[in-house]
Order: sequence, then C-alpha cells, then structure tokens
Amino acid sequence: MNSKTELARGDIMAMADYAKVRKAKQQEIVTIKKVRRILVGPYATCHFESYETMWRQIHEMLYIEKGGEEQIGDELAAYNPLIPKGRELIVTVMFEIDDPDLRAQFLAGLGGVEETMTLEFDGETVAGVPEADVDRTTADGKASAVQFIHFPFTDDQVEKFRSPGARAVIGFGHPAYAHMAVLPEETRRSLAGDFT
Repeated sequence: MNSKTELARGDIMAMADYAKVRKAKQQEIVTIKKVRRILVGPYATCHFESYETMWRQIHEMLYIEKGGEEQIGDELAAYNPLIPKGRELIVTVMFEIDDPDLRAQFLAGLGGVEETMTLEFDGETVAGVPEADVDRTTADGKASAVQFIHFPFTDDQVEKFRSPGARAVIGFGHPAYAHMAVLPEETRRSLAGDFT
C-alpha cells in the first residue's frame, strides 16, 4: 500500500496519458477494493478508502466530466479528506437496496446511523466519526444512502490492530440496523498498511 496521505496537483496525470493506462489502473483498483470491501448486514457495503482508491476516483471524475484544470482543485478538495492521514481508517458506507420504495422507507428510519458505527478489536472500541462536510441525516430523520466515516486511532490502538490475527469487528449500533461483521484477516492486514 501507498503510505501517502494526500494527493497534490503533481499526482494528477494528463487525461491523454491516463486514457492509456485507464484499463490497467481499473484492474489494479478492483484487486485492491476486493480486499477492502466488507458487507455488514443485508444492506451496508463498506469500502475502506486509501490513497489508491482516491487517486483513481479523482482521475475518473476528471476523465468523465472533462472539466480540465479548473476541475482539478475541486476534486482534490472533495477527495483528499477521504485518504487516511496515518492514524485513522476511513470507510465509505453505501446502503444498497434496489427497490426505490423499500430503500426510501428503510432510510427514513435510519437517521443518525452514521453516529453508531464502531470498530472493535483486542478489547478496544474505536467509535466512527462522520465526515463533517455535510449533515448526512435530514432534520426529519432520514439518513443518506452514502456515509463517510473516519475511525481515529491512538498509537496503542494502531499496534493492537496491526497484531497478526487480531480479530476485528465492524458494526452499527442503530436500533433499526444493529449488524456486525468480522473483518477477514486479509482485510485487516491491508488496513493495517494505512497506518504510518
């Protein structure tokens, strides 16, 4: 894993050059994401973000939207906060329900879910902290289908999480969605590489 914690203008390829490596980069990111993706309960897909995932996300936005130089600053500002900064893990949570009516009903009862996420391991509990860019629960209690959660670690917690075979459990404590999942060892090992 790359230990870089921020993307700068110099990290952004010219789109003509990116077009040449786009397919190969997509295969790379599929491999990375596969290890860093975990299902929690029936509807929540959690993607642990990294420098690599955000590098590709920014390049894809630039490639598809073709906003040129003036778009680059906006993309860096939007996605840099989702790159782990050395003592944290960051997860994008997507509540995925195909049926639009069922999805609306489900999200209507899920307000505040972003405040209930935890990561537990070796006697430690790290409480998730929602990304502060916008409020992802409306005043009437409807949750957004996409949440961005930071897990800030202490140095001691980092060492415990890095221990080979450490059993790590991610979950939600929301009354309407109390689900947990054990991180596979391959996932825990990949995430341990996010700490610098």
